[in-house]
Order: sequence, then structure tokens, then C-alpha cells
Amino acid sequence: MNVRLLPILCLLLASCSSLPEIRTLPDAAGKTTCPSPFVVQKTRFLHAMEAAAAGETRTVMIGVTVADPASRTLACALMSPEGMVLFEASRNSSGMEISRALPPFDSSDFARGLLDDIGLIFFEPPEPVERLGVLDTGLTVCRRRLRDGGWLDVGKDRDGRVQIRRYSEGGRLKRSVTLAGGADPYAAIDLQAWEWTGYSLSMTLIESEILPDEARSGK
Repeated sequence: MNVRLLPILCLLLASCSSLPEIRTLPDAAGKTTCPSPFVVQKTRFLHAMEAAAAGETRTVMIGVTVADPASRTLACALMSPEGMVLFEASRNSSGMEISRALPPFDSSDFARGLLDDIGLIFFEPPEPVERLGVLDTGLTVCRRRLRDGGWLDVGKDRDGRVQIRRYSEGGRLKRSVTLAGGADPYAAIDLQAWEWTGYSLSMTLIESEILPDEARSGK
């Protein structure tokens, strides 16, 4: 392919993208609520994870995540099945800190992207809901306009599974997260990312634990 045509092709593809239309139901007011699967207390999660990039073999890992919604602080670690720590990083209001990063996880872009995806999964967006209604697929959706650009839909399908979808400003789907139905939405998580290469992440819960709030306990 002529490389000079690549930017034109990208523009054409972007122009074909648009946000799914939300139909507002006449009786929605007061009867339809926004799905909210997000953590409400500081919690540590242990997941078995399978990650795959386009055209690559799936990688099996153990993931440890600590999510604190009050401070919007994240900490995560990736380990091999044998227990070797491959990657460890955290993010708070002061920024991101990488404690350990072995190849192929030794990129600041990887760390930033992973923490962004974890935040997308576990934290409720701070922006207010702009639209509430139903997609043509029957999915009940709450739509937010994100402060850093783009849109976020959070919806629930007929099987009780929560769908989180992040779109670009122009309506291109960038991230799609599906959470398990039932009492624990984090029992099974599937994330699809559409970048230049694209990747997927499947997470199966091993255990979770609510942690004490150190600020409130005085520690």
C-alpha cells in the first residue's frame, strides 16, 4: 500500500464511525436507572488473565488489582503462573509510578494504557449522564461526555451483563468491556481494545477482598 494513502484511508474510516443512536423511552423518567457495577469501597482483586494482541499467542497471567474509588487510586501487578512479578505500577493524583516492568511490559505507554483500562473497568466516571435510553439492540444505556474527549456508554443487556463502551469524539469504538451478570460483575471480565494492532483481555475472578480505608482508620 502507498504510505501516502494511509492517512486518507484513516480519515475515511473515521468518517464512517458514528455513535449508536439512543432512543429515549416516554416512560423512562423515574423508571429506568443507570447500571452501576463500579467499586464503592477499596477492594483488592485477584484474577486469572488471558491477554492476546492481534496475530499473537494468548498469554496467561495472574493479575492483582487494588482499586480505591474514594481517592481514585489504582495499583496493579502482573505475575506469571509461577509467581514471578512481571509488571507492577500504581497511579494516584500525583501521577503514575512504575515499580517493576520486565519485557515486553517495559513501556510507559503500556503502563499508561493498562492503568487507563483498569480505571475504565472499576471506577464510575465522574462526568454526569447526558442521555438515558435504549439502543436498537435493546441495551439500556447511560451516555456521558468525557472531559478528556470522547463518549462513554454504560448499559445492561437482557442477560444482566453490563457493557462499558468508550468512543472517540467522532464516534469510533475504542474500548468494549463486558462484565458478568449476576451478583458479582467482576466474576468474569472481557475487554476488547481497537488500536493500530488491537488486543483483548479476559479476566476470571479468583478472589476479592474489601480493604480497610487507612485514612478513616487513622493509619
